[in-house]
Amino acid sequence: QVQLVESGGGLVQPGGSLRLSCVASGIAFSSYAMNWYRQAPGKQRELVAVITRGGRTNYADSVKGRFTISRDNTKNTLSLQMNNLKPEDTAVYYCHAYIIGTADNYWGQGTQVTVSS
Repeated sequence: QVQLVESGGGLVQPGGSLRLSCVASGIAFSSYAMNWYRQAPGKQRELVAVITRGGRTNYADSVKGRFTISRDNTKNTLSLQMNNLKPEDTAVYYCHAYIIGTADNYWGQGTQVTVSS
């Protein structure tokens, strides 16, 4: 059974930091590219950050310079370090595992991030 379990969300003031984690089980984690998505109320889900199997990264323009995606294949863990958080970062954050060119992909259940004073 495949599971992606996110944690680390919460309430933080503007300018603060959070670190999200996603622990994968039931998949060969190192074989998957990994994404972080987010979905704010009333908005479509948007791609936040990508990390390939080889560790290359890419970010949405809205988070460049503030967020850092990383992976630890020895612990089957994906992370997202979020600094200088803004109210517009408020959303449910999801991790996503996929293999390019296939229909093989999985989603976590999401973790809520709220940025508010």
